[in-house]
Amino acid sequence: MWGSWSARWQARHGELLILATVLGVAAALLAVLTGGKLLVLGSVESMAFQMPLLGVLALAQMLPMLTGGIDLSIISTANFAGITAALILKQVPAWYATPAAILAALGGALGVGALNGGVVAGAGVSPIIATLATMILVKGVALVVTRGYVLSGFPTPFLVLGGGSVLGIPVPFLLLAACGALMALTLARAPFGIVEYMMGSNPTATRFSGIHTRGMLFRTYLISSFLAGVAGLIMIARFNAAQADYGSSFLLLTVLTCVLGGVDPSGGVGTAFGLGIAVVILQVVATGFNLLGLSAHLANALWGIILILVVVLRRTLSGAAGTPS
Repeated sequence: MWGSWSARWQARHGELLILATVLGVAAALLAVLTGGKLLVLGSVESMAFQMPLLGVLALAQMLPMLTGGIDLSIISTANFAGITAALILKQVPAWYATPAAILAALGGALGVGALNGGVVAGAGVSPIIATLATMILVKGVALVVTRGYVLSGFPTPFLVLGGGSVLGIPVPFLLLAACGALMALTLARAPFGIVEYMMGSNPTATRFSGIHTRGMLFRTYLISSFLAGVAGLIMIARFNAAQADYGSSFLLLTVLTCVLGGVDPSGGVGTAFGLGIAVVILQVVATGFNLLGLSAHLANALWGIILILVVVLRRTLSGAAGTPS
């Protein structure tokens, strides 16, 4: 009886335990190598400013992956939202420029999400093809609007989104925490989250159970694009600039983060909490290597090694618990 209970506990909590262990080992090792610089207040604050961009984009990628899909357009959507906000901020010098820019940016992102959802859910096109087409379309529109130039020089109230603090806590981190907490609660408690996992685990059974799967898919890509829009606002506020091809390297990185955090590319498995730990692991490694004066490319290589290690440990734990990987 005890062995059976232990196996079930490992199957349920083993992945989070692995991620927490990897985080602890990485943080301890890099703290020693940097002479404690990794854990000083300045380094922690710097990480809290840097990780929200990847974190929110990874949340945007996680939702489609839970259904067995993917959204290749999240970076283009983020840039499109950022450019939309930038145009308003540059042309409307009134006090309401910042709220108007935020609303317009999120509205533009929702428009892209509606397009993705309509093509994937309504027309039944494969998510990878549909979002690839949207990625190219949206990036093309952004290039036409900006003519490839950088839009910069935004008002101070808007820049708070990327560089401000509230009671010593960076505003971008607060935005990430809010998005992550809402996502975690939705996936764990709300009917939407339950159906997300059902669709990823067995879409045919979900459809025959009477659930409107097309509507669920539409809402999934809508929310994904909304989160990408939030990331776009954080991005341009952090850099004080907007451009059509910012952050292109983040696309594959969001997939890596999701898989590292326990999201199954086939769908049906993954948590916002695991994703959050994965984001912290990647940021700790990047900051540690920066403090050591090592190449960022070497940090990327270590990210790949960590992913392989976690996947192997995950399979080993799953086999020991007697559950399929």
